[in-house]
Amino acid sequence: QVQLVESGGGLAQAGGSLRLSCAASGRTFRSYGWFRQAPGKEREFVATINWNSGSTYHADSVKGRFTMSRDNGKNTVYLQLNSLKPEDTGHYYCAASTRHYYSDDGSTYEYWGQGTQVSVSS
Repeated sequence: QVQLVESGGGLAQAGGSLRLSCAASGRTFRSYGWFRQAPGKEREFVATINWNSGSTYHADSVKGRFTMSRDNGKNTVYLQLNSLKPEDTGHYYCAASTRHYYSDDGSTYEYWGQGTQVSVSS
């Protein structure tokens, strides 16, 4: 049974930091992605990682502030959120793909976690 379990969300002040984790079980994946959705808005790509190479790609809106990484031994990916802004508030989802090595398109991911809430106060 495939599972993606996110953790690490919470409340932070603007300028603060959080680290999100996504633990995968049940199979291996070629890539992972982080997406977020704010109330009343569409889901937005945040970052993606190629599991084999560790190469990453971040959305322009988070580049330089957020960093996606992986721990092969723990089968876990992370999203380090620094210099948080109120507009970073949203529900953050981890997604995994068995087909694509790298993708910012949510439709290419077959598996999704339940998400974790990030709230940033000004």
